[in-house]
Amino acid sequence: MFIWVFHRITGLLMILFLGLKFLTSFYLMTKDKKPDWALALHTNPVIDVILIICLVYHALYGLRTVIMDMGFKREKLLFWLFTGLATLLTALMLVVYFTRDY
Repeated sequence: MFIWVFHRITGLLMILFLGLKFLTSFYLMTKDKKPDWALALHTNPVIDVILIICLVYHALYGLRTVIMDMGFKREKLLFWLFTGLATLLTALMLVVYFTRDY
């Protein structure tokens, strides 16, 4: 039950934060002066971290659901396997995000 709720919440958060990223990018593509609020929201690391976490967990828990729908019955094993994999991938992506050089 937890994964079902978490999967739905991460999906909604991705819609919200990706929509916010797209909206602010439209304001930043103008030749005029860039609005400060759009620049602050678009480059906010908190939003980026939440988006990375949501994307990784949502994708891997979705893959887990597909595998279970195909007939694999060991739900607890899949839960721990995909949770560990998602945690590892999230950590690696956050290291890359915070150590980039541009």
